[in-house]
Amino acid sequence: MVDSVYKVIELVGTSTVSWEKAAAAAVMQAARTLRDLRIAEVVEMDLQIAEGKVLAYRTKVRLSFKYEMENAAELPEALEATNPAALPP
Repeated sequence: MVDSVYKVIELVGTSTVSWEKAAAAAVMQAARTLRDLRIAEVVEMDLQIAEGKVLAYRTKVRLSFKYEMENAAELPEALEATNPAALPP
């Protein structure tokens, strides 16, 4: 039996103050609509620049959250169907 499954998404947060605040903005926004957030991994950081000045800090984060299924009993069958070893030759 499978205990749990997690979905992973990427978001880009922005801030005029710092990369940390940009990452926090992405997480805070995700928390408004997603439940059971687990991990936020910083994937990339960059700057938006105009006329030699920093306009915004941008942080791309990879977030994982617990995937809720209506019928968890169907998951093992679905996983077997996607296993290349289980496919006919």
